[in-house]
Amino acid sequence: MIYSGKKAVVLGLGHSGEAAAKLLREEGASVVVCESGDDAGRRAKAAALEAQGIRVLLGEAADTDPSGYDVCVLSPGIDPIVPLVQNVLRKKIPVIGELELAFEECLCPTVAITGTNGKTTTTELTTAVLKGSGVRTMASGNIGLPFATAVRQSQELDVMVLEVSSFQLETTKNFRPHVAVWLNLSPNHLDRYPGMEEYRAAKLRIFDRQTADDYAVINARETLPPLAARTITFSAHTQDADFTLRGGTIHYRGQPVLDQSRTRLTGIHNAENLMAALGIGLALNVDFDRMAAAAADFTAPEHRCEFVRELGGVRWINDSKSTNLDAMEKAILSQDRPLVLIAGGKDKGFEFDPIAPLIAGRVKHAVLIGEMKDRIARSWSGGDCLPVGSLEEAVATANRLATEGDTVLFSPGTSSFDMFRNYGERGNRFKAAVNALPSKITS
Repeated sequence: MIYSGKKAVVLGLGHSGEAAAKLLREEGASVVVCESGDDAGRRAKAAALEAQGIRVLLGEAADTDPSGYDVCVLSPGIDPIVPLVQNVLRKKIPVIGELELAFEECLCPTVAITGTNGKTTTTELTTAVLKGSGVRTMASGNIGLPFATAVRQSQELDVMVLEVSSFQLETTKNFRPHVAVWLNLSPNHLDRYPGMEEYRAAKLRIFDRQTADDYAVINARETLPPLAARTITFSAHTQDADFTLRGGTIHYRGQPVLDQSRTRLTGIHNAENLMAALGIGLALNVDFDRMAAAAADFTAPEHRCEFVRELGGVRWINDSKSTNLDAMEKAILSQDRPLVLIAGGKDKGFEFDPIAPLIAGRVKHAVLIGEMKDRIARSWSGGDCLPVGSLEEAVATANRLATEGDTVLFSPGTSSFDMFRNYGERGNRFKAAVNALPSKITS
């Protein structure tokens, strides 16, 4: 009951903000939620929270709230530069995030997984592998279920598996996962951070409070500062790691532990996701044979190289969760047929030039959507690029261009917020448009 009797303000009325407000209220705090937006949906949410004894301020009243508080919980999607946050910072109110709040209330050890790509797959895979090995666990965090909601079940668990983003880690102070996982790092969120160093520094906070009693499961190809935790390394690209890949089989210190072909996860990137999950299990003293059996039953999450349908000999793949160039590159390299690529979306501050040679070598046609469609077309000027006005038009265009034996890959390479609420809505719209296609269109 850390916050019993305290005055708390929560900034943001999204999933994590709502979860944080409810947790604080249950802990006995007096809670106000401040949200810059003001529309019918937010007003409905506000009414539901106020019925639970949580006051909600919307619009200008939130941005200029004059009240003082003992603590502020900042939702991860809110940039600290906006007036809503600056109003709190000027009053010198201590700021934490929903991740930190829930960690303070958590009654079991935690596993925290970060990286630019593969977080959701590895989080869900790890949870499935641990559950299949008899470990009581669940997944929460950036994966969709807020940690502040899941933490109520922590006393019944052996470990909580968390997907954590750089935004969540920005506001951590005492967050100390027993196992911290670093998958990879590539350019992303440069609309939020001044550069790669700041983005990297935010993610590195995952290790800050670890001690020699904890574990860090890390990609051996990443250059990280000295870590206090005991390290377990993995790499599908080098043999200089604890977990390595040889002939399609994952080895641990020279001993085979998992044949990747026995799983439903393909590609080098998924080999590393499997290695990370096995490394987490190793840190928790889980048997390799049990983990391998559980991994063989795992199915990749929705919106990540997800097969939608085959139509007229053309395969349609939904990779809406591809929100950066590295994810797009991995998706393209994982396909073994001629490609028609649908890409584009929100401008996140990075260019698409670095991937142009891969596009020229592997993609027959690129159908481009969203805020960045014209810039991407300029970056990929050596290829056949067709900017269009909507996702549905992109699907129709791709259907016209693709021929028998091709794959149409929807891998945007950037965020969805210029056109959709999130990558899930974007992926579902893509699947609906594909499933609505009656037959191949011929010219």
